[in-house]
Amino acid sequence: MHANDPSETHTSFEILGDGRQSRTFLFITECIEGTVRLMRSDVVEPLNIGSEEMVTIEELADLVIKISGKALHKTYVPGPTGVHARRSDNRRIREALGWAPSEPLRKGLEQAYA
Repeated sequence: MHANDPSETHTSFEILGDGRQSRTFLFITECIEGTVRLMRSDVVEPLNIGSEEMVTIEELADLVIKISGKALHKTYVPGPTGVHARRSDNRRIREALGWAPSEPLRKGLEQAYA
């Protein structure tokens, strides 16, 4: 199956690498909330606006499959995976703004999927 052919029914999708690379994902509403709070504050230094909920790409794929309710097969292909792990450290934004992103990844994915 080819990912670019919309006429085909897909039962699988590709994951670059082994799926063990870790990332955090931030739902757009929280990104906007953090950006607006930062713009309205007196803070002049850069701050991270990101989630601290780290998941592997494998876990992300499993969560999306579960939310979709579809029987999808994961296919692993060689390709760029970037750094092994990235995670937001929200200590400074909590101190500066008294706020940090808190929505769980699952909730954002459910909203996006719907």
